[in-house]
Amino acid sequence: MINLFAVIFTMTLIYLASGNRLVTYIRILALQGLLLFGLAYLELKHISIGSLLFILVETLVFKAFIVPYFLYMLIKRNHFHNERDADSPNFFSLFKVSLIIILSFILSYTLNNEHLKITYFTASVSAILTGILLIVRRKKIITHIVGYMVFENGIFLLSLAIGGELPMIVNIGVLLDLITCLLLFGVFVSKIGEIHKTEELDQLSELKD
Repeated sequence: MINLFAVIFTMTLIYLASGNRLVTYIRILALQGLLLFGLAYLELKHISIGSLLFILVETLVFKAFIVPYFLYMLIKRNHFHNERDADSPNFFSLFKVSLIIILSFILSYTLNNEHLKITYFTASVSAILTGILLIVRRKKIITHIVGYMVFENGIFLLSLAIGGELPMIVNIGVLLDLITCLLLFGVFVSKIGEIHKTEELDQLSELKD
């Protein structure tokens, strides 16, 4: 069951690369949050109850519900629809993500560490690199936020891959960082949408005092 969740998580990255609709991106983020909740629940039973409850609430409430709902409201308020102006066609994005997954799988076997969980490591590295790819290669502001969230999900999964140790202070730091980032991006996107009616980064250079 645990490996199945990790495999499904990896498959969401491929679907993320092939999709155009921003609503689809939000649904994938919600699904990833649910998968991380399941993985955390099944994998972290050996830690303290307080830490486990915090992690489960973080993954289920924050990653699977609050963040996707927040981004959905941004899309709805600013009338954003598709990520159709990507720098490269979907085929090339799909090829890049598939190549990332294959290379991550090869890397995990090359490391040959008995404490390293191959499935988790492959999924985590793939998510980190896919998140970076979305940030670098896409133009929409909202897609950059999605890329950041996918990147953060990969970091969370990487902590499971190297032994399942998730200190409480690290989770609090990650949660506060995400809340700050989302609030800033939310205000930014909302104001830009009201003033300039744009959702692309390359058009922000046209803004003047």
